[in-house]
Amino acid sequence: MQYDDLVPRFLTYIKVETRSDEESTTVPSTQSQVDFLKTLAAELNQIGLTDVHVSAPSGYVFATLPSNLDRQVPTIGFISHVDTADFNGQDIHPQIVENYDGHSVIPLDPAGKYVLDPKVFPNLLNYAGQTLITTDGSTLLGSDDKSGVAEIMTAMAYLTAHPEVKHGTIKVGLGPDEEIGTGADHFDVQDFGADFAYTVDGGPLGQLEYETFNAADGRVHITGTNVHPGSAKDTMVNANQLAIDFHNALPEHDRPEKTARREGFFHLYKMSGDVDTADLSYIIRDHDRQQFEDRKRLFAGIADRLNAKYGDQTVQVTLKDQYYNMREIIEKDMSVVELAKKAMTELGIKPDIAPVRGGTDGSKISFLGLPTPNIFAGGENMHGRFEFVSEQTMAKATDVILKMIQLNAEQA
Repeated sequence: MQYDDLVPRFLTYIKVETRSDEESTTVPSTQSQVDFLKTLAAELNQIGLTDVHVSAPSGYVFATLPSNLDRQVPTIGFISHVDTADFNGQDIHPQIVENYDGHSVIPLDPAGKYVLDPKVFPNLLNYAGQTLITTDGSTLLGSDDKSGVAEIMTAMAYLTAHPEVKHGTIKVGLGPDEEIGTGADHFDVQDFGADFAYTVDGGPLGQLEYETFNAADGRVHITGTNVHPGSAKDTMVNANQLAIDFHNALPEHDRPEKTARREGFFHLYKMSGDVDTADLSYIIRDHDRQQFEDRKRLFAGIADRLNAKYGDQTVQVTLKDQYYNMREIIEKDMSVVELAKKAMTELGIKPDIAPVRGGTDGSKISFLGLPTPNIFAGGENMHGRFEFVSEQTMAKATDVILKMIQLNAEQA
């Protein structure tokens, strides 16, 4: 189906800078998200949804499209996030590449320094004949997850413009701070009021995800003993060297760049230090809960061994669980996945079901009592200057939303 308002809506959304801030103590973490969510709330009211409000303390905007049926069916929800990743998101100037031939290099910036090259990004080969929306090489695009926001809004606008389409009660949730992992911490399932939901936050056509990593954040702080190197023997404790020793004690293969599918990892994403102090920041991931717990024990155990050698509290480890594999919840009742599979299949889309090497807001929301798998929104190469999205894939995501609503309405 063609949606004349889908791409214009998306292009309007991405031009609003809405990065989240990991260092912030407010909810949402940035004022730009608050302002954008207010704009979306006004649009939801204009479209014709009811009970549009900000749910405290999460900062989510919730809205309802009332049922037009004469009987009860389960209430379905759709959720997307408005924040973008920590990459330049100001002054976004999208480019439209119509009827892409499926093999040419797409220049992004005028100088040709940045290009989308199928030799580097073979996923481009999937888009012959389609209209692509890219960056100009200086920013991200914001398809993660403003594609999802645009698709949900477009589906709601379609339903209010076509009251002949029968549907049950539909809930919409647009939230902040997904990219920093805190957005769903205070999600109010009761206020939202759905029986099941979907995050519209996936990637390419057909993605349907209900299995995520278990995730933890690991911080290592090392306190050294800094003395003159000329008289350092048996006295100096070099915090930088201990940081190296700590990292090297982790399994060499268990890194993101060396793992795939259901293989977990330790990812060192930040480090700083000198002889006196050093700090390491990790994310720890595994799909299997027992292996996840084993990873955390291994991580803490390295600190214990170093402390036994260099003194108590030389190496201090802080571990914080972030989210868990939502498969634990969803596999208890797979009907929410089967509905999405049926919708895609009836639309001629092959469901692509695979474990997510990451997480979604649905990970946390599922454990709060609302089963919430993830469906595709269309974005590719997300979180950077090489991000792009297909207009046709966005339209098909909107089709899937409407088809799931239709199938849900047909339930006896």
